Amino acid sequence: MTPLGDRSERGWLLQAQRIVVKVGSSSLTRAAGGDIDHQRVQAVVDALAGSRGQGREVVLVSSGAIAAGLLPLALTIRPKDLATQQAAASVGQGLLMAQYTTAFAQHGLTAGQVLLTADDVIRRSHYANARRTLTRLLDLGVVPVVNENDTVATDEIRFGDNDRLAALVAHLVRADALVLLSDVDALYTGPPSQPGVRRIERVSGPADLADVNIGKVGSAVGTGGMVTKVEAASIAATAGIPTLLTSTDQVEAGLAGEPVGTWFAARGSRQASRLLWLAHAARAAGKLWLDDGAVAAVVQRRMSLLPAGVTRVDGKFTAGDAVDLLDPAGRAVARGLVNFDAKEVPALLGRSTRDLARELGEGYSRELVHRDDLVLLQARTAVGPGG
Repeated sequence: MTPLGDRSERGWLLQAQRIVVKVGSSSLTRAAGGDIDHQRVQAVVDALAGSRGQGREVVLVSSGAIAAGLLPLALTIRPKDLATQQAAASVGQGLLMAQYTTAFAQHGLTAGQVLLTADDVIRRSHYANARRTLTRLLDLGVVPVVNENDTVATDEIRFGDNDRLAALVAHLVRADALVLLSDVDALYTGPPSQPGVRRIERVSGPADLADVNIGKVGSAVGTGGMVTKVEAASIAATAGIPTLLTSTDQVEAGLAGEPVGTWFAARGSRQASRLLWLAHAARAAGKLWLDDGAVAAVVQRRMSLLPAGVTRVDGKFTAGDAVDLLDPAGRAVARGLVNFDAKEVPALLGRSTRDLARELGEGYSRELVHRDDLVLLQARTAVGPGG
């Protein structure tokens, strides 16, 4: 077995015992009509079955439900309104799963459908349940086929693309590696059709992407694009999971450890699950504006957030919800789980916990956000006071 310290090398993928593979809608559909291409589905399944035959566990995160529902509903393009998307997903998910069930059965494998919503990785109780279900399926020799539950997702609470879902699932099942499949064979320094553009073989950190022109437009049948794949690869890599980004046509070569696609080296340690979902899945229900002293305490000294350092509160939230912590310029510097309801917070601002406890009781000696429930965020675009 390749040592953990060598995760940055392709040999780790070859030796990985548990792999999450994500395939997008554009990799499963025909160019004309947008309906699911059985041969493409079969090709992906054949490659994954080969890994299973080597004794490895595989979780498949598959888009394509909406695309599969277009033809039966006589739709020629992906609908833009949520209701029609949900209708297409309702029709298409069963058709897509039927194809996977048949294709895996040809290899003597059983596929199990797992539909997740954002709540399933945002709320800790749901997260634990999803982990137990997926782990049990793997223990039983089943190939879990995961998709977002588009039929019940809302605009406010959804992943938006399955790339980020795949990164979170990889962490959830404690995968050894993540493989993101696209209709492009790798990450390039710019649009692959332009002269002088080169393939990026390895990404060791954000600095390697500083001068890369990453397109943001997804396919006609999907929601993602190269930018979402790079974001997902970065989420996984910073959580200690090496990631391969390549095309569906090269999945077999990639799983065999061949030098295809772009390799994102693991550059972080495994984080606590709740901190990963807090950083990448939780939707902030409100905002706490910090003074400079509180920003320094939270960001530099990794301390808890106390009421004395908060100047303003925005949003409607209850104790236990995720909130963004903003610096005086409006940049989100951290996210955490707040210990008080929004309606309680204004009376606490600028005051010491000692004074609050003396006046209101020991229950108010708590931090607004405990350091164990905080995760730092990368610098974001500043927003105005009303943002």
